[in-house]
Amino acid sequence: GLAMATMDIIQLHGGKPANFLDVGGAAQKEQVIGAFNIITQDPGVKCLLVNIFGGIMKCDVIAQGIVDATKEMGLKLPLVVRLEGTNVEEGKRIIAESGLAITTASDLDDAAIKAVAAIK
Repeated sequence: GLAMATMDIIQLHGGKPANFLDVGGAAQKEQVIGAFNIITQDPGVKCLLVNIFGGIMKCDVIAQGIVDATKEMGLKLPLVVRLEGTNVEEGKRIIAESGLAITTASDLDDAAIKAVAAIK
């Protein structure tokens, strides 16, 4: 559901989804690094859009995983992150204070618009 909706809205805004991956409900740095490594091996991927609707997965935990993975990998692709759910404000704070070039989005539509704009 969430992956399909994300890919559909990217296409709606003029992008072409190259791939998607679900990191699961307990993702931390190692899982995010693994996911980013898999996705970035695809030459069709020009931007990463992380769309988290956290109920089981807490937004602060995934945000810290995203920040840690981005730093450790030296990620060069544009990265757009949309967080919603449990501990969302803490997750947004972690990303904002990371000092990394991570674009945050207020909702899925905003995320798709920013992801498509990042590759044009």
